[in-house]
Amino acid sequence: MRPGPTPVGPPASWWGLELVHADAWLLAVHKPSGLLSQPGLGPALADSALTRLQQRWPTARLVHRLDRDTSGLLLLALDAASHRHLSLQFQRGLVRKAYGAEVHGRLTALRGRIAAPLARVGTRPPRYGVVPAGKPSLTLWRRLALGPGWTRLLLLPRTGRSHQLRVHLAAIGHPILGDPIYGGADPSGAPAPGRLRLHALGLRLNHPHSGAPLRLRCAGHWGDP
Repeated sequence: MRPGPTPVGPPASWWGLELVHADAWLLAVHKPSGLLSQPGLGPALADSALTRLQQRWPTARLVHRLDRDTSGLLLLALDAASHRHLSLQFQRGLVRKAYGAEVHGRLTALRGRIAAPLARVGTRPPRYGVVPAGKPSLTLWRRLALGPGWTRLLLLPRTGRSHQLRVHLAAIGHPILGDPIYGGADPSGAPAPGRLRLHALGLRLNHPHSGAPLRLRCAGHWGDP
């Protein structure tokens, strides 16, 4: 067994991105809500987590992406072999992911599962929905807290479809607070206030160099609505 990774000591930051873990093979950072994971087309969409990090780590490549409005843990590889190894873990469903979310309404059950096939149903903006012929998708959830008209959940996706968590929760009548696409309106007719209340809390995977189990966590600050 090769030696395990040597992470950074105290949390550091680079261009507004907190470093959760850094070694010779990978980076894990806390991406804030509102920042793209990778650049889009045109100068207005040039700023992203990837372009910021490549100023310091030119070989950095994204292993996965978060939606612009989703905050939390983002993983990057620093060499081609690590990128292949980590990407295969994601593709084969070997990476365990955990998210925190705050949703409209009060869920009375302590836990549940949402199994609903998903497919793209719109393009501008990209929009997904529950479609019988779509890709099988599964989300497990646990209730963490109840508030006045909202519920805080731990989400454990077992598949990795685009917008999966946002669509699944909207499909059961509890869209994520602040979701500009699937959130709908509150009873008064006003849009949901504030940022999207979805945060990537953690990843569990095998380190691409040593093979050792690696758990990464990014608690962030996604308090009460």
